Amino acid sequence: MSNQGYEEELRSERSHVAGLYARLDAERARVKGEYNAALRGPVCQENGGTPMDRDVRVRASAKEMKRLDVADNGLCFGRLDTLSGDHSYIGRIGLLDEENDYEPVLLDWRAPASRAFYVATAATPENMRRRRQFHTRGRQVVDFTDEVLGRPVGAERGGRGDTALLAAVNAPRGDGMRDIVATIQAEQDEIIRLDHPGVLVIEGGPGTGKTVVALHRVAYLLYTQRERMERHGVLVVGPNPAFLNHISRVLPSLGESAVVFMTPGDLVPGLHVTAEDAPEAARLKGSLKILDVLAAAIADRQRLPEHPLPIELADVTVRIDAETVEWAREEASASALPHNDARAVFSEIVTWVLTERAIARIGRGWLTRADREAWERLRADLLEELADHDKFAAALDELWPVLTPETVLAPLYTSPERLRAAGADPALSRADGDAWTVSDVPLLDELVDLLGRDKSADQAAEQERKAEAKAEAEYAAGVMDILVDRQDSMDDEDHLFATDLLYAEDLADRFVERDTRELAERAAADRDWTYRHVVVDEAQELSEMDWRVLMRHCPGRSFTVVGDLAQRRSVAGATSWDTTLEPYVPGRWVYRSLSVNYRTPAEIMTVAAALLAEFALGLQPPESVRACGVQPWSRRVTEDELPAAIEEFVRDEAGREGTSVVIGPPGVPGAVVAVPASETKGLEFDAVLVVEPERILADGPRGAAELYVALTRATQRLGVLHQGPLPRALTVLAETGTPAQAGNQRLA
Repeated sequence: MSNQGYEEELRSERSHVAGLYARLDAERARVKGEYNAALRGPVCQENGGTPMDRDVRVRASAKEMKRLDVADNGLCFGRLDTLSGDHSYIGRIGLLDEENDYEPVLLDWRAPASRAFYVATAATPENMRRRRQFHTRGRQVVDFTDEVLGRPVGAERGGRGDTALLAAVNAPRGDGMRDIVATIQAEQDEIIRLDHPGVLVIEGGPGTGKTVVALHRVAYLLYTQRERMERHGVLVVGPNPAFLNHISRVLPSLGESAVVFMTPGDLVPGLHVTAEDAPEAARLKGSLKILDVLAAAIADRQRLPEHPLPIELADVTVRIDAETVEWAREEASASALPHNDARAVFSEIVTWVLTERAIARIGRGWLTRADREAWERLRADLLEELADHDKFAAALDELWPVLTPETVLAPLYTSPERLRAAGADPALSRADGDAWTVSDVPLLDELVDLLGRDKSADQAAEQERKAEAKAEAEYAAGVMDILVDRQDSMDDEDHLFATDLLYAEDLADRFVERDTRELAERAAADRDWTYRHVVVDEAQELSEMDWRVLMRHCPGRSFTVVGDLAQRRSVAGATSWDTTLEPYVPGRWVYRSLSVNYRTPAEIMTVAAALLAEFALGLQPPESVRACGVQPWSRRVTEDELPAAIEEFVRDEAGREGTSVVIGPPGVPGAVVAVPASETKGLEFDAVLVVEPERILADGPRGAAELYVALTRATQRLGVLHQGPLPRALTVLAETGTPAQAGNQRLA
């Protein structure tokens, strides 16, 4: 194409994209008008309308406004030309021409017709003649690149969109992960659109884009299965809050909000994780063998009395003996009810025995079972007396207490006797039982099911709710009386009374507090909420017990599992996907891998690959798609020089565009705080300084995985400061004088 032809095409495309934005603005104005009308409009009760109907209209309009708001930047990023001469534009959302039979003027990137934009190649053009990719700044088309399809030139990854792809991966990193709708590659698109109802495992090394692919898969599923998935939403589980903050913008940027983001420590609502387990304790808690410990710990709280417990009634004293309690305990256990629910069975047996004994003693000489009416009348009196008997209630609490997950687990950890009784390993012992860890979360969640709810609390809450509703109705009735009494003195026979339009119950209903929270907020606060789909990132870190929690949250077993076994640091984590998933979804999980590294340049990946070869034999590192031209460096410093060297790196990077981080073991000296490698999992930075890799590596297999993570966070520049000898795998690094010199060093 000549320069003149290119300029004419560019003007034409700019005009077309400007027209798309005009349609977007008009659609926004229309939806905003509907929103305001719904918000301010009256409730048409004469037509069967209710306040809830109005809320539905308001929410629907608000949701559509959010969908349209995400498209300001990069509304349209591509065009496809078919062999027959037709063309279509591809964008972040879809737009229709209402005046022309709702013909699409912009295809949503998730639509089936858009698929060729991502998968067509010179060898398999998908009936397309040309793919055009726009480069935009705000609403302006800056330029475009064309790829003519159907002729054998260029490799699949070398021909299509490499200009846009390399521009994206080389761009300075911002505060969060960006979507990749404009640069999705063929292997990524295949995974995003995969039609599989069970569990999809996406494995890939650092920088392969597995996380962003999983998030785009969520957006695709919400697009194709909107009605089924939106009512219950999607759960995304990530390793830590920093990671979730990093990825949290991707789905909203794609117009999706029915998503809940959690760490494994958030899966029990209201729980605050304040401590970290030692590796051995984490391993024990993560194993399914801990289920036997939990069951035994509950059984240990179901006590037999050492001596008969006297219960003094008005006319007689009866005793709760071990034989009675043993019988009651056996019956309660045989009921297969959770502990708190089975308490009713236990109490019923004990109560029956006590009343039988009391009746026999009170009626000795004058009452027989033949006089059933008198017998049952006396039983009713005794039951009423026992219901208000403090010592009897205390005895039941001692023998079969109402328990919560916290009141089982915290005392277990702090009591060597309880640990022995439950058959638990002494390594679970700790001084502060309430200092919850991430590994405690699945145990506490499991105990919710093993214990059941405290029905007395639920019943009290229900009685309080009914009392409040009754009081509100009585108040509303008083208001209605006042309205009637204060009617004006008109003589018109057709005078309209308040009661002709509204009754007390209707008025009271206006005061009922309705749950107006968004789905994500409601789901996050509800332990029993179930999701239509769950994404698990860094899934190799999850224990067997973690998976039990997640499976309870998704009865349909629809998962996207993202991980890299080479990066596993948890001793309780997965060693193979088959072992982890087959017990839950036998034959219903599929595996896909990503092999191209879009983040880590080849220079840095060479260093990481040398480490991988030492601690994970047989695992192949991902192939980097680019080189950055900057050689990774190392510098040996003394303990006194280390703080100044770190500060020099931070100062130099502050003058560059992009992001940087210092990663190191705990206790690195100086004003700059080094971040543990575990807190950077899934994150990316333009520049990374790894401090004292020999100390990180000294933490056994977990340390090797930690160092591998640290080395693969950088997209442009990597430096290493070390006091002792470099680990053998890192000897490929070039020694340099100062971080500043290294940062300016270019490869020949």
